[in-house]
Amino acid sequence: MLCYPDRRSALRAGAAAAVGALTAACGTGSRTPAGPPAEPASATPAPVRAAAAPRRFPDQPDEIAHGPRDRPRVALTFHGNGDPAIARAVLSEAERAGARVTVLAIGSWLDAHPDMARRVLDGGHELGNHTQRHLAINDMPEAEAYAEITGCAQRLKRLTGSIGTWFRPSQTQYATPLVKELARRAGYPHVLSYDVDSLDFTSPGAAAVIRTVTGTIHGGSVVSLHFGYADTVDAMPPLLEELARRKLRAVTTTELLTS
Repeated sequence: MLCYPDRRSALRAGAAAAVGALTAACGTGSRTPAGPPAEPASATPAPVRAAAAPRRFPDQPDEIAHGPRDRPRVALTFHGNGDPAIARAVLSEAERAGARVTVLAIGSWLDAHPDMARRVLDGGHELGNHTQRHLAINDMPEAEAYAEITGCAQRLKRLTGSIGTWFRPSQTQYATPLVKELARRAGYPHVLSYDVDSLDFTSPGAAAVIRTVTGTIHGGSVVSLHFGYADTVDAMPPLLEELARRKLRAVTTTELLTS
């Protein structure tokens, strides 16, 4: 079997209280999971080493859902929100398997846990923008939607020296033409979508997450996953083993698109 049920009790023991509070999803038409109580205010950490800036890929559309299909690479992308302990566990599992991932952070999450920017980048992963408050950005007036994009961008800039490598709209798989234009105005040449939805935010169990991803993933796929759910932590080792068995390497989205 691909799922490792014996890992679950140990992982859930440290995260069960936080996971119980995560009741909403990051998928289309859903709300973001409620995170734990904000940590006591503290001084903003010193900026991490300069993070990569957004770049233009001339052969890619303005909204990217997958990379080249003829390369044995995939991108695991995570919506950055929820209990930092679970986020660190996910990152550790990826690193243990030699995988690098893309984290699209919510600005309010970075406000509460600014050290997570350093943790992501120090692990060799890349960091991007998933709006400031994770609201339904496609339904917002222009000024409000732009503020959601730039609000998170400003926090990333303060913490890392860059606005982040990618922008992903909140509560939608695909951005409207207006949101794509606003993202370009804010400095992001592309909007990052995905072609594989893990549905981990529905808490279906690790085995179901693995089946959903492995049943639809192909070379070049961009997979949507989430921090904040213990099922995702449980799913990572067998999922990465299965990708390796298929000779698919998990890389950052920038690496996925770079020849």
